[in-house]
Amino acid sequence: MKSFFLWALALFLGCSVAADNTSKLKWHGKDQAYNRTGTYQPQQYNYTTGFDYVDPLIGTSAGGHVFPGATMPFGMAKAVADVNGENQGGFSSENGNVMGFSHMHDSGTGGSPSLGNFPIWPQSTCHNDDVSQCSLQQFDRAVPSMPGSVKATPGYFALELQTGIKAEMTVTNHTALYRFTFPEVPHPPLKGPLSPLIHVDLADLPGSRSNASVLVDEKTGRIIGNGTFNPSFGIGHYDLHFCADFQGAGVRDTGVWINDRAGSFPKHTQVTPDGVNGNNSPLLAAGAYVRFDAPKGNRQILVRVGMSFISAKQACENAEREIPNFDFKKTLTAAEDAWKEKLDVVKIEPGGVDNDLLKTFWSGIYRTMISPQDYTGENPLWKSKEPYYDSFYCIWDSFRSIHQLLTILDPQSQTLIVRALIDIYRYEGKLPDCRMSLCKGFTQGGSNADTLLVDSWLKGIVDKVDWETGYKAMISDAEEEPLNWSVEGRGGLTSWKSIGYIPIHDFDPYGVGPFTRSISRTVEYAYNDFNIATMAKFTGRNDDYEKYIKRSQNWKNLFKADQRSEIARTDTGFAGFLQPKTANGTWEYQDPLVCSHEANFDGCYLNPTGKETYEGSPWLYTFYVPGDMATLIQTLGGPDTFVKRLDFFHTSKIAYIGDEQFFLPVFLYHYAGRPGLSAFRAHYYIPRLFFAAVNGLPGNDDSGAMGSFAALTMMGIFPNAGQNVYFITPPFFKSVSIKSKVTGKTATIRNINFDTEYDNIYIRNATLNGRPWTNNWISHDFFLEGGVLELTLGPKESQWGTRPQDLPPSLSTGSLGHRSVPKKM
Repeated sequence: MKSFFLWALALFLGCSVAADNTSKLKWHGKDQAYNRTGTYQPQQYNYTTGFDYVDPLIGTSAGGHVFPGATMPFGMAKAVADVNGENQGGFSSENGNVMGFSHMHDSGTGGSPSLGNFPIWPQSTCHNDDVSQCSLQQFDRAVPSMPGSVKATPGYFALELQTGIKAEMTVTNHTALYRFTFPEVPHPPLKGPLSPLIHVDLADLPGSRSNASVLVDEKTGRIIGNGTFNPSFGIGHYDLHFCADFQGAGVRDTGVWINDRAGSFPKHTQVTPDGVNGNNSPLLAAGAYVRFDAPKGNRQILVRVGMSFISAKQACENAEREIPNFDFKKTLTAAEDAWKEKLDVVKIEPGGVDNDLLKTFWSGIYRTMISPQDYTGENPLWKSKEPYYDSFYCIWDSFRSIHQLLTILDPQSQTLIVRALIDIYRYEGKLPDCRMSLCKGFTQGGSNADTLLVDSWLKGIVDKVDWETGYKAMISDAEEEPLNWSVEGRGGLTSWKSIGYIPIHDFDPYGVGPFTRSISRTVEYAYNDFNIATMAKFTGRNDDYEKYIKRSQNWKNLFKADQRSEIARTDTGFAGFLQPKTANGTWEYQDPLVCSHEANFDGCYLNPTGKETYEGSPWLYTFYVPGDMATLIQTLGGPDTFVKRLDFFHTSKIAYIGDEQFFLPVFLYHYAGRPGLSAFRAHYYIPRLFFAAVNGLPGNDDSGAMGSFAALTMMGIFPNAGQNVYFITPPFFKSVSIKSKVTGKTATIRNINFDTEYDNIYIRNATLNGRPWTNNWISHDFFLEGGVLELTLGPKESQWGTRPQDLPPSLSTGSLGHRSVPKKM
């Protein structure tokens, strides 16, 4: 009733209403027409769509680790050229030599490379027509690509090798299709007539293969094989199978190769680690080959590679079903159409902005739909009718913005992802925090799938989701410590329940994990419990609500009010930081700057010598109370002091936007009643550190997390993950429109007084469907119900969104927000 009263008062004071049957609301100097029922009639504009602006090569150097190759949205098959050097995503734009073309990858990961299994390699001929004199091993065959030859678009990747061979590739869900165009005459130093050889290497990018086998059919040239590999950021191993077929030239001969020798007999081989030198024994390189007669006409040979985690038989079936006729154009068109369908839910009116901004925006959206990957039907670990998604790499990164963007743009896929996570709990006993290649990955902080699930539930992800089991999964995280909490769940739960924090040097005989990160785990566990309390509140589980909302305040137990921070022996002027504490309540010390660019930046990783914060400093983690920012702001001295502290954080070397936990502090000014400063910081980071170039990311993309940050920020909304809250800032375009796949309605955010120089980045006032909107945030209802949020901009901060009643909800201000329930189309 209060919001209706404020709207009615503003309408009375600021608007004139015509006396005829069709009312016109005069607001901000514009006529906004209503029909007879009072429904807002948005004006029509010319928009642009984004497929042509996607640049998959953004982030393929300077540590971005982006996969730029051919993929379907969330597809399992991911084909690209693999280079030596920094090749976490397979290909890098940093001038590495190409050493193979492989069919599965992850994108944007840190750490070691992943996947890249069973690379294939084309050669125009062999020295002296001897297959053993072809370049078989990685270090022998690697060659540069031709400068300027790399081309990448959604669903397609191509380059030309210095050997004169052009490689193109596209994909379906489980199958890669390559088209190699050979030169008329092999390039020197090769001599002789064209007689292409294509071989498969039983390897992967991190060199983790143990057992493997391969078989080649001497008549058709079909090669099938398998291998056992290790995940790149977890424990265990996985088996993978492939099936390669060829078209375009007659089969001349076939065989296998081991080390640097090849022969036409036998037609199969099996390799294992030899163990001669123990763990130091090098893996024995091996594979199979097919040598062809010279292809006629266009000199092209097509290679179709089906993949499966189940069997080589299923890999062949996948390939035959998905690409039955080796039709490259048809396959590419289908991949492009799939991407266009995903991207076309968003339309923008650019307003004259630079094309590079458009590329940054659309490429950011694109990268959020590369992973996680749909492995439904390819899970050998259990049988289930539920979907199975993999390559959660990692939820600690993705829960902050990736899944919120998917919930807005692609709720069907987000629903399948949620169902898959709950199914993993059913069969593995815990929700994952990180998972890849069917294996458990390392936890980095809290049980952050809890936050992801509650965020999705609050925003209406309901279709066939077993939320009762989802709730049980979160309770398991909060109450049951696993034996190995380095890969699932939470550790230190006995201390968490008894003393209300994770102590430094915790005594925990109930499970094992890295006994570090006591500060960051404390604040993340606290917020995970806040998320559980939120669902408990809305579902009538009052006892659970009281328990977990109390635990959500445990961050206070590590807050040391008199702790100060110095830079170069000069006091920063701010007191009060999170600090480590022993189980008996004695304070210990970690410099608030440690693990920032000001001090020991690389000192806070997972290894046992790590500090008490993870990939960030106590300066950063002291800001992390997402469920009750109002209390934190008062704890840190009130809104003015909080803003000064946040300004200092962003303008010093403490903030590093290349890590995902730094996203939220860009927008925390909203809680202090200064939403204009959030807009100012957003424009500082974009396009300064997010831009349309191969080095256009400030850190590794982490499965699209950097892309989702850029896209959401440029859309003018950013989520507080785990809550039904989006902070409002002006879009980077004249307008952005999103059509809901749930309700079919369109939500538009439009700037008035938009300018491409971005002088006007502060909201003076706002209307929602013509009615005054004073909250500096909005809920997911906007995207489900549609409408027009119109923002009038100016060059200076205003009073819009600054009053206490305009701020996002906090626990201490008496609100957990609300749940958005979708209405069917």
